[in-house]
Amino acid sequence: MDLVRSRPDAIEDVGHEKRLWRRVYPPTGREGLVPLAFVFADTTAAKVDNTVKVIEEAGRRYWAPRRYETYYQEAITAKDYSQAVPVVVTTLKQLQEHGADAAVWRRLGRKDEQSLTDALDNPDGDALYRRQYARAEAEDERRRAAEREARRPVCKRCGRKFTDQRWEETTARTAWKAGDLSVCGTCHADDVACKEAAAEAARLQAATPPEPEPDHGQESGRGRSWVRRRP
Repeated sequence: MDLVRSRPDAIEDVGHEKRLWRRVYPPTGREGLVPLAFVFADTTAAKVDNTVKVIEEAGRRYWAPRRYETYYQEAITAKDYSQAVPVVVTTLKQLQEHGADAAVWRRLGRKDEQSLTDALDNPDGDALYRRQYARAEAEDERRRAAEREARRPVCKRCGRKFTDQRWEETTARTAWKAGDLSVCGTCHADDVACKEAAAEAARLQAATPPEPEPDHGQESGRGRSWVRRRP
């Protein structure tokens, strides 16, 4: 405890679920810390406005939401209320005239008066962040997919685009096994089939014994003998 008190920023290092107040107060379903309400009584409207301005300025670091630290910074307009103290103000006169459920509460950082529920809600908080982040992530995925598709190689022989498998074959470390890197998978398969057919033809040719050549000497001898026997 002494260590936490000795460091002004130590409270920011304490996890949201580990804070002591969460053991005392029931969960609200909203991000942020325990709400704080100021109810002004027996004073003028001018004094209330001046006091609220002082509280608003002096306590900004406590009640103001922060900017989400995210990769999609430009696409996120939602605000982080996880470490913010919701501060609402009203007057006793308004409560007596309209009741606590009426739109008599103004939250620091906002201009209009709201009901207490609306004043404590964060429509620009975590829920909006999740929607915006999902949209930004989907858009980024579409952009990256389009950029990748634009880089997809085209077969120099038939003009068709490479499949993912063929693209990977021609860019992997074993690309030297992929044959002609400028042709698609279909053309590469045709090349392989042609090479295999040529190799098979050469093998068959090598395995076939040559035909015996005719003995021209014996034929000549028989011819001469036939001539000598002629009367």
